[in-house]
Amino acid sequence: MITVWLLLLLVLANGAPVVAARLLQHRFSAPVDGGLRLWDGQPLLGRSKTWRGLVAGLLSCTVFAPVMGLSVSFGVVFAALALGGDLLSSFIKRRMALEPSARASGLDQLPESVLPVAYAWWQLDFPLWQAIGVVLLFVTANMVFSPLLYQLGIRKQPH
Repeated sequence: MITVWLLLLLVLANGAPVVAARLLQHRFSAPVDGGLRLWDGQPLLGRSKTWRGLVAGLLSCTVFAPVMGLSVSFGVVFAALALGGDLLSSFIKRRMALEPSARASGLDQLPESVLPVAYAWWQLDFPLWQAIGVVLLFVTANMVFSPLLYQLGIRKQPH
């Protein structure tokens, strides 16, 4: 059952920012990096990484972790690691001169899933094969369902 709960938390941490953007439109969409550009002329993270998204991802996991029998603090740390992994991906993609929301298979999914799942594995003591399974399920689901969410008008990009 832990596999299902962790997968759901990953979906919440990474999906809540998309839903918040859809619902709130341009409200509260200040970029986390404040528009800062680095030595390479690229943004630190890009305009698609917003405070609205960070708050939405953190709140969703903080609220739902106790529903799943996990602590609030677990939900906060799990979400922070998932969102931090997403920010790390964006930082790397900007250094590669990829546009915000540009597709980079693997890089888009691995940091935001491996970091929080590794934390969960360390904290909750479940088999490593289950942790790997959660990451693989998340990566696969992300690659399969993102185009569908785009077609439904929920995502702005098909990836």
